[in-house]
Amino acid sequence: MAAKLKKGDKVVVMSGRDKGKRGEITSVLANEGRAIVQGVNLVKRHTRPSQTDAGGIITKEAAIQLSNLMIEDPKDGTPTRVGFKTADDGKKVRFAKKSGEVIDV
Repeated sequence: MAAKLKKGDKVVVMSGRDKGKRGEITSVLANEGRAIVQGVNLVKRHTRPSQTDAGGIITKEAAIQLSNLMIEDPKDGTPTRVGFKTADDGKKVRFAKKSGEVIDV
């Protein structure tokens, strides 16, 4: 199945502790059905000091389920579903169902 959400997409969190927050996908874990979104689902990790790192309590982003994310409509920034269609040149592209705007450039 084709990926509806990809790295670099602007998304809105639809449910959970961070509902309503917006961010950009930094990585997608396709086999787990999760993604890491910048500034969303922040957790604290206690790390040991190493040669490169001082250690201590570090705040970082944890993975969030793809089903809890919706892509931002390129036209007005509201959450929208993603559909697929073939472009004029024959390529398969993603489009926003709300506005019909093509997401892939």
